Amino acid sequence: MTHNHQIRVYYEDTDLAGIVYYANYLKFIERGRSEWVRTLGVDQAQLKAEGGGVFAVRRVVADYRAPAVYDDLLDVQTRYISHSGARLVLHQAVLRAEKLLFEAEVTLVCINDAGRPTALPDRLTRHFGEKPPE
Repeated sequence: MTHNHQIRVYYEDTDLAGIVYYANYLKFIERGRSEWVRTLGVDQAQLKAEGGGVFAVRRVVADYRAPAVYDDLLDVQTRYISHSGARLVLHQAVLRAEKLLFEAEVTLVCINDAGRPTALPDRLTRHFGEKPPE
């Protein structure tokens, strides 16, 4: 269960050296996660409005492998790893063609309006099954 989302690097994404500023990779993978959830048929605004919670990043372990530069076309890959209770773990990677530029393991938690953990919504977890897909 891997989702791909393309992103173009704009001038505003780069630093004085002309390469993508490191924090922008976190924005890129955020967009990738949002599009992944959308393709699973989950409307996050509707989920929140119905009291189903929102997703918050709890942990990111990231490796920067190689730089991206202005006008690169990047592929953001999002892959399900596991879930339990309120927690969802994903692997995300940013590639240019076949070259790995960045990768991260991201742990999300679903929280309610009071900021407390709440169970992941069924409309999301029904796509995962009992164990990660191969």
